[in-house]
Amino acid sequence: MLRHIVLFKIKPEYKSLIPELVQNFYTMKGRVEGLVDLEAGADILGSVRSYDIALVCTFADRAAFDAYQTHPLHLPIRARMHEVRESSVACDFNL
Repeated sequence: MLRHIVLFKIKPEYKSLIPELVQNFYTMKGRVEGLVDLEAGADILGSVRSYDIALVCTFADRAAFDAYQTHPLHLPIRARMHEVRESSVACDFNL
């Protein structure tokens, strides 16, 4: 299994869209082969080191993660996040 974690800082002009952006991730849950689990949420603390949105995905294996990168459900969500994000960081590791 592979865990994929991404944290997003959202541009100020898009902050009001955070709930919608979080829900967009959930449109993939149960619909992408090899995506075992998906959780996403908005930050509730707002500290100076906080990111605005966290995405945590579990994939069956590296092949499933690689296929997800070009999956038709993922591509428009990825494009939207590239548009609205100020920055992002990721960490991927084997379970």
